Amino acid sequence: MTNEEYIFSHRNEDTKRLALGAVPPGVDIRWALRQIEGWQLACKKLPEWSKAEGLWYPPRLSMEQCSSEATALYKASLAERLLYGNSGNSDNHYGNSDNNSGSATGKGGGEPTGTLIDLTGGFGVDFSYMSRRFRRALYVEQQEELCRVALHNFSVLGLGQADVTCCSAEDFLDTIDVIDTANKPCDVLFLDPARRDGAGRKTVAISDCTPNVVSLQGKLLQVADSVIVKLSPMLDIKQALRQLKNVTELHVVSYKGECKELLFVMKSGAKEGACSVHCVNLGTSEAEFVCECHEDGSAKANGQMDYMTDAPSAGLYLFEPNASIQKAGLQDGFAAKWGLRKLHPMSHLFVGSKPLPHVPARQFVITATSDFSKAGLKSFLKDIKQANLTVRNFPESVDKLRRRLKIKEGGSTFLFATTLFDGSHILISATQPDRSQAPL
Repeated sequence: MTNEEYIFSHRNEDTKRLALGAVPPGVDIRWALRQIEGWQLACKKLPEWSKAEGLWYPPRLSMEQCSSEATALYKASLAERLLYGNSGNSDNHYGNSDNNSGSATGKGGGEPTGTLIDLTGGFGVDFSYMSRRFRRALYVEQQEELCRVALHNFSVLGLGQADVTCCSAEDFLDTIDVIDTANKPCDVLFLDPARRDGAGRKTVAISDCTPNVVSLQGKLLQVADSVIVKLSPMLDIKQALRQLKNVTELHVVSYKGECKELLFVMKSGAKEGACSVHCVNLGTSEAEFVCECHEDGSAKANGQMDYMTDAPSAGLYLFEPNASIQKAGLQDGFAAKWGLRKLHPMSHLFVGSKPLPHVPARQFVITATSDFSKAGLKSFLKDIKQANLTVRNFPESVDKLRRRLKIKEGGSTFLFATTLFDGSHILISATQPDRSQAPL
């Protein structure tokens, strides 16, 4: 039996059980199990890739660290927009080639143009989606095994415009001479610095990642018109904006309510100052929220915040901004855009008079409220035995408050424990509205 036959016949089975079973002659069981496990992960994370026969999958850590299909497609759209927003210098690029991929299409369905360099190729998911928009694409990775996997997979995927180079990002940059700053070797340069140190421990700070973007940013902006830097969602955004130069855009990318990555766009020749922050929640119908910010990441003033001075009444709508908006700290800008009132400067819960279609937030219909007096809680909770509990700007944790209220997790009721404008504490009961009934 060949490796391929074994993988295909067992790829829906538990790899731990397979590892304990008999190994047919001719099968490299370590390789086969890695491929089965990789394919199973790809079915969830990379559905398009999982349908391509013959792909090679890397060790589990690389699979866990690679982008999902949804976030990779988002970066591909961003890279394409940056490419066509540049000044048209794509005819004189580093390593130009006329070898185009049949699957690559440019803006408006025309021929691809321009050059992409990915300095931290990894498994190649981001690169594979972005490169389809470019006439020339250079994948750079210092791990030899990942380079072998990428070279094979790009051929399977029909990415004929892709070149694979095995070296560090720093060494590759040293090979590029920028002769004409008005006609740079690269249109879009992408890098996703490794967020683990030499001992495998996770890191978050930009200077602790490999390569160190802070020390390289001058060279990066010499080489490319636009630079996209993917960083950890745990990163302090304001600190990052102080360290990175020429940032014109920040994209805070979530997938189905979970913040996944921060994308900083640096533009050659851009003036220091304001940048636009794009908050997206992929995998949902929520609208993208874009806010113009100061260079430290704070939202530009857009009128005075409107606060509720008393408890919200039943029938009003409660809004909780999505994870991207919360990560960016743009809750007040969100409220100003949709005309909502805030409960408290630190609560980040907002109230409106009607449902809003595709608003980038969880939205609820308020059914009742209560203070935290014994009598108030007794009446409020008499029919609530189960609820989804959230605390915002409240002195107790969810677990502690749940034990005090004696309610189970789950159900269709949502409880919010928070603080009002006057400093008093409140418990809000709410349900999720039928969005199909929201006014257009």
